[in-house]
Amino acid sequence: MAKSVTHHHNGEHAHEHVHHDLDSLKSFGFWIFLMTDVIIFGCLFAVYVVLRNNTAGGPTADELFKMPGVIAETFILLTSSFTSGLAVLAMHAGKRNQLIGWLAVTFLLGASFIYLEVAEFIDMVHEGATIATSGFLSGFFTLVGTHGLHVSIGLVWMIGLMLQLRKRGITKVTKRKVEVLSLYWHFLDVVWIFVLTVVYLMGVM
Repeated sequence: MAKSVTHHHNGEHAHEHVHHDLDSLKSFGFWIFLMTDVIIFGCLFAVYVVLRNNTAGGPTADELFKMPGVIAETFILLTSSFTSGLAVLAMHAGKRNQLIGWLAVTFLLGASFIYLEVAEFIDMVHEGATIATSGFLSGFFTLVGTHGLHVSIGLVWMIGLMLQLRKRGITKVTKRKVEVLSLYWHFLDVVWIFVLTVVYLMGVM
């Protein structure tokens, strides 16, 4: 009898071990994804810097960029990074509704950011500044658009996570997902600070 109990215990232990390995593998996978993202953004920044003065007689950064809108976008995204941090704190405190609430606030801020960015793009296109107008604008739309796309993916991911949390509550799995999403969100924040500096501030200076 004792033997079968030990055997059962070992089986459970092995199962837990495999589960743990899968978890660390998923986290590792996310870090690899983040590293490739860093490389992609690095390349896009490099291309932008090379092309930024190639305006082909078209509109320049100084003429196009409306800084109040960009400052608003920055403020919104920085605030959303802060609220995603509050979501993680609520999660560690075991407060599911608070966690979902802060994720919802983060989502609304992220959606406002995208709304402003799309409005900015539409304005530019109306002014005749499209991705095909010049090397500078190709670099601009590709870099800023890629960041915007990442934010949009984060928003879809956030909705899925909120639904999962509502259904399952705070489990080991949802905990990992919230932490990974929060990391991803902070990463996009850091990238945006570079966009702000390299694209917008250097553009209007």
